[in-house]
Amino acid sequence: MNAVVLKPGRDKAVLNRHHWIFSGAIRDLPEFENGAVLPVRSAGGDLLGHGYFNRKSSITGRMVSFGDEPPEEGIRRSVERALALRTRLFDPTVTNARRLINAEGDGLPGLIADFYDDVLVLQIATLGMEKLKPLILDLLAGAVRPRAVLEKSDLPARREEGLVETEGLLAGERVDKVRILEEGIPYWVSFAQGQKTGFFLDQRESRKLVRDFAAGRRVLNAFSYTGAFSVCALKGGAARADSVDSSASAIALARENFELNGLPADSGVFFTADVFEFLREPALDHDFIILDPPAFAKKKADVVAACRGYKDINRLAFLRVRSPGLVLTFSCSHHVDEGLFQQVVFQAALEAGRRVRILQKHRQACDHPINIYHPETSYLKGFLLYVD
Repeated sequence: MNAVVLKPGRDKAVLNRHHWIFSGAIRDLPEFENGAVLPVRSAGGDLLGHGYFNRKSSITGRMVSFGDEPPEEGIRRSVERALALRTRLFDPTVTNARRLINAEGDGLPGLIADFYDDVLVLQIATLGMEKLKPLILDLLAGAVRPRAVLEKSDLPARREEGLVETEGLLAGERVDKVRILEEGIPYWVSFAQGQKTGFFLDQRESRKLVRDFAAGRRVLNAFSYTGAFSVCALKGGAARADSVDSSASAIALARENFELNGLPADSGVFFTADVFEFLREPALDHDFIILDPPAFAKKKADVVAACRGYKDINRLAFLRVRSPGLVLTFSCSHHVDEGLFQQVVFQAALEAGRRVRILQKHRQACDHPINIYHPETSYLKGFLLYVD
């Protein structure tokens, strides 16, 4: 029988519509080429759905349809549902940059699709999705009609799948940079030098929060990337918004984003520096510090070291921020959950000797949906903290 058969009692996750199948749950694997889509059956022979499989990966299978739905139809419907949701979420005259497909969050494991004005950017993490790329391209390009389709699959996770990291033009014309709108604010997005797919769309609601809380404050945007939090702070009436990032190209684009928004040259200072070292230098006069670092824990084995990094960076921010002040701190490490992150922030506050209260908690933006059946799609968590 050309199907993957699970061990007795190991079908609960799939019955609960979780997308991952680990190697230890599999009783029988047929002969197949890695990346192929196969039916998945229980030990009793019931059809549970279809998934793509790769013997090289610890997550051997990833479901693309459940029950008796054919796999191609399941993929097609997942794409249609994802696009319909985004249509309901955004007015394109106000916000024209959005995530169209959020991997398992939209039922499509291994696939990220972001749309910047009229440029579609794909990020593919798995061999199975790599083989499905022609179908995905056909579905998405037919629906949104992009000027260009780019791929930015520069993910270390691809190595476990037997894939190399890759970037390039898949269709249309070459585009290195595009101007987007978010909540009516313009930004430049660089595809040639940008991180991830070009812009951190998952922080949209948090940028609005900064705009709402910044009036009259002196803001330090740490790990600033291309300065979006700084721009929002100034749009919200901040007295000053300084930006620090280790990437010179990111800081250069942050300057361009200030110019694009007509912000005065003296409204913020740009620092190309390591944030950990920068925060240890003689204090600048800030009463609102934003900490949005990259993921410190890319795998489970990194959690202990990541927590040390999060504690250190938050402790330094608590020591530096003026009283009373605000610290907006984030972790985008999936392996560091909200409870653990809050414990780390508590330890940082204790060591800094500051009184710290949580004003609000923050999650990833609404076009990065969390699949209720697949909780691993929740990764971004943040706290707005009052420090006195």
